[in-house]
Amino acid sequence: MIQTKITEMFDIEYPIICGAMMWICKPELCAAISNAGGMGNITAAIYKTEEEFRGALRKTRELTDKPFTVNITLLPSINITPEHHKMYLTVCAEEKVPALEISGAPIDKACGMEYIDMLKKAGVKLFHKVGSVRHAMHAEKAGYDGIFAAGIEEGGHPLNDDVTTMLLTPRIVESVNIPVVTTGGIANGKTMAAALMLGADAVMMASRFMATRECDIHQNIKDELVKRQERDTTLICKSVNLQGRALINETTNAVLDVESKGGGLEKIIPLITGDKCLKAWETGDVDVAPMMVGQSIGLIHEVTTCKELLASMAAEAEAEISKLHGKLIA
Repeated sequence: MIQTKITEMFDIEYPIICGAMMWICKPELCAAISNAGGMGNITAAIYKTEEEFRGALRKTRELTDKPFTVNITLLPSINITPEHHKMYLTVCAEEKVPALEISGAPIDKACGMEYIDMLKKAGVKLFHKVGSVRHAMHAEKAGYDGIFAAGIEEGGHPLNDDVTTMLLTPRIVESVNIPVVTTGGIANGKTMAAALMLGADAVMMASRFMATRECDIHQNIKDELVKRQERDTTLICKSVNLQGRALINETTNAVLDVESKGGGLEKIIPLITGDKCLKAWETGDVDVAPMMVGQSIGLIHEVTTCKELLASMAAEAEAEISKLHGKLIA
């Protein structure tokens, strides 16, 4: 069995964490992943009021007694205000959630150092998702407990430094003294083994969890992910400093067309609203939204349960590490 600083920190079976996914990371999927031996995720931006958010955390605890993480994205948004950010952080401290996945700006810059102090006093472990060494070093200095090293392969919004997981993970590992978790391009045991060999203490993935039976999205979307390959994603919104990796479809092609003609954010926003993604997940229309998935979709070959996925990943990772050991001895 693979034991790392992360499995010891949270007392979990597998060093596998679910990344944030808008409209998807809700209590049911979160609990399924945690109950399977990993760490599930509650994505805060799904919930617009304190009552709804606190209710989601408490429902998760009803469904699992295992650790889970909460994503809070500290970036400007149409619907999520700076007051929402502070509310999410405060509720997480009050509810003593096990860990936070912070994306975007660091807590100390976006909300103030007092929020880091509050969370640490509550025993909440703080992890910042970054795409560069400089941001990882700032997080460590600010008091974070760990880093999610996000390579350009990831779905969602990778940093426009465009550094791959293969390079980013060891660079951050050698630059900080806190645990590092690799995200971007992770979807099976082989990629998990590679991340561990690069010095990571765990892996984070999101796209792969979309193709699980417990994930509450339309079967058409899951089938599409199995069918698509690693070349079937593209980077959009680079021209407006909102770089995102999404599945190539009618919507992403439309966004790229607007960008190629010099169109600004006001012309792009109607194409990428969160409501469109919700419609895609519910109806199975693979062209209606910019579905934020990573290049790891090329490694998704079937829809499984979360339990089957995590167990098979761990077994494959162990086998690959043993195989490498045998080659080195030979």
